Amino acid sequence: MARYVHEQSHLADKPFVTVSCPSLSKELLESELFGHVKGAFTGAVRDHWGKVKAAAGGTLFLDEIGDLPLEIQPKLLRLLQEREYERLGENVTRNADLRVIAATNRDLKKRMSEGAFREDLYFRLNVITVEMPPLRARTDDLVRFAEHYLQHFARRTGRSVHGFAEPALHALRGYPWPGNLRELRNAIERAVILAKGEQIERADLPLAAADGSPNGGGDAEPHLGDLVPLQKVEETHIRRVLEKTANVNEAAKVLGIDDATVYRKRKKMNLD
Repeated sequence: MARYVHEQSHLADKPFVTVSCPSLSKELLESELFGHVKGAFTGAVRDHWGKVKAAAGGTLFLDEIGDLPLEIQPKLLRLLQEREYERLGENVTRNADLRVIAATNRDLKKRMSEGAFREDLYFRLNVITVEMPPLRARTDDLVRFAEHYLQHFARRTGRSVHGFAEPALHALRGYPWPGNLRELRNAIERAVILAKGEQIERADLPLAAADGSPNGGGDAEPHLGDLVPLQKVEETHIRRVLEKTANVNEAAKVLGIDDATVYRKRKKMNLD
């Protein structure tokens, strides 16, 4: 949606740059945003222009802003209010000409009450708010997204799968999709790979039936004790946790690993 806003605006021919807020450590995220000069920190072997510079004249999209580290929030506030920033290790103040769009799965008011999100930053960001309804409230869009993913994964895998059988469409519409688009994407990718014919059948979808019983197609996923590589079990578990949690930060807490590790594993599993 952020990209669509950009493409429909007067900045459409300018850069659209994305920063995922919880994907890196505080130091690396600050460098990713604002850039750094050589020697600013261990490993900074050359000057680096950050995403703010890359987005000059266009749109900077801050994904999962609710997980932005507290230490960086004042610098982002300054960027929004004064249109100014400095690279790490440099005392030169630079001007920024860009539009900022931020997204979050978090309740930012709750984050503020917990002391994890600055009130002044919240109100500076909260100029125009758009709440995206969950998939279960957008049945027509759900089918459109499913068809898009089907075409995408059919091309990627070279499979001749062209549509959904009616029972499969009925199952898609009836499932609550707690993981929203990420869960839908994973389900369609799996269905395209496992489909035996030219259409996705009900049994190809890894969804629970309305009564909570499995659909009979889930046996392709490994279970504890199956004679499969450990990596396969790990990937399946991470996919399921990502589908059932609101964001990477929450998934990382459930999995007992840090956010950056979840992002690396998700990227390796082609879930981005």
